[in-house]
Amino acid sequence: MKILFTASECVPFVKTGGLADVVGALAPVLAREGHDVRVIIPDYTAIPHEYTAQMTHVCDFEVQLGWRRQYCGIEKLEKDGVIWYFMDNKFYFGRPYIYGMGGDEYERFGFFCRSVLNMLPLIDFQPDVIHAHDWQSGMIPALLKIQYAHLPYYKDIRTVFTIHNLQYQGIFGIREVQDVLGLGDSLWTEDQLECFGCANFMKAALVYSDLITTVSPSYSQEIQTAYYGERLDGLLCKRRKDLHGVLNGIDINAYDPATDPDIAANFTVDDLSGKALCKKALQESMGLDVNPDVPIIGMVGRLSNQKGLDLVDYVIADIMRLNVQLVVLGMGEGRYFNLFSWAEGEYSGRVAARFTMDHALAHQIYAGVDLFLMPSQFEPCGLSQMIAMRYGSVPIVRETGGLRDTVLSYNEFTGEGNGFTFFNYNAHDMLHTIERGIDFYQNQKDVWKLLQHRGMTGDYSWSHSASEYLKLYQSLFEEKKEEPEEPPEEENPVVMNV
Repeated sequence: MKILFTASECVPFVKTGGLADVVGALAPVLAREGHDVRVIIPDYTAIPHEYTAQMTHVCDFEVQLGWRRQYCGIEKLEKDGVIWYFMDNKFYFGRPYIYGMGGDEYERFGFFCRSVLNMLPLIDFQPDVIHAHDWQSGMIPALLKIQYAHLPYYKDIRTVFTIHNLQYQGIFGIREVQDVLGLGDSLWTEDQLECFGCANFMKAALVYSDLITTVSPSYSQEIQTAYYGERLDGLLCKRRKDLHGVLNGIDINAYDPATDPDIAANFTVDDLSGKALCKKALQESMGLDVNPDVPIIGMVGRLSNQKGLDLVDYVIADIMRLNVQLVVLGMGEGRYFNLFSWAEGEYSGRVAARFTMDHALAHQIYAGVDLFLMPSQFEPCGLSQMIAMRYGSVPIVRETGGLRDTVLSYNEFTGEGNGFTFFNYNAHDMLHTIERGIDFYQNQKDVWKLLQHRGMTGDYSWSHSASEYLKLYQSLFEEKKEEPEEPPEEENPVVMNV
């Protein structure tokens, strides 16, 4: 099949979150199975020179955005069997940030969506499927159906849209989006593009995509409820037949403790001696007391309420009474910067926090900690818990979304499980689960080694997920069976009294 991924970020070129990992890992797996897979992302200034130096110019053209005409250049490079395209426009993408800081995000990514469709005939690639990711690509399925599908070149292209995080929807003023994309007044009804008086890139994709996917089976069910649905649960329920949950994988080569060059010592499931050295190196580099017997709890990710850090805030003093060490890596809300900065001073030698995006340090934390904490309020999939298990760090998670699909709480009676979980979004439930995990670490070494073994030998690769996506792509081209006709109602039905 010919497949085009459209996304706002992608490893190894540029990353702000898990979306980049998914796009960067899934495309090469599909390509290795013999499919023609290509990816288009914006050509940000943040893309390292080692990649921009390899790019070659494909074409350039002008894009009509309302009254504006904007330059669009397409660059490409080939890597891992995939052709990677980069959309060049210095006004929109030559900025010192990826998203969120300007007031024209609707225009930046409206330009991206329009340009993706306009470039296809010029790069001589007619995809069977356009697989759009998150709100930044959300207008592509809508524009294709509304403005392009009547053209012979585009009429057979199908669309798949993946929700990576429903909380971020791309909500803007209707007039501004109309001005940029030329979408007439008749389209702005509640069954089409209008969403609570606004334009919503995510909703546009949910209405017009042929299929919708989420990044875990549990999340696909959760977002059909009012609690998780972010005001789009009604629409998602309406499209439940076209909504599928496909669990993300991770790049098992990039996250392999046996070969990882970023950690202090390599180790395997059969020889964990290197993990002890990684723990010691982490304690030394982060300024923690060097003690092999004290369990280290690690957290890596965005510092926000979504990640459950308000629970940590509420009981951090109780956590520190358990004779543990805590390592935190991430960027985000000032409230949590203040929290962990205070904790570093209050619990000197026992708490260490780094407020940055540091790829190598993240690997060192995964390898060096004993327990990995993810008490998320919601979690579409989560990759960190899978990475942590791959490095022999036992997860403590809340049962939501992809965390629920990948971590099973250890059952002392059946012996099943690969970590520790809690269900209610409650700080003391989390605290109790941390206490349980520490008890196993300190007092039940045989069970602890079993949990490490299960985590390190779990299958977190993209192979299964890629085959699921391929089945979905192929289903778009299968002839739909005609629904059987309902039997006609009798003219004089028999009425039975019961």
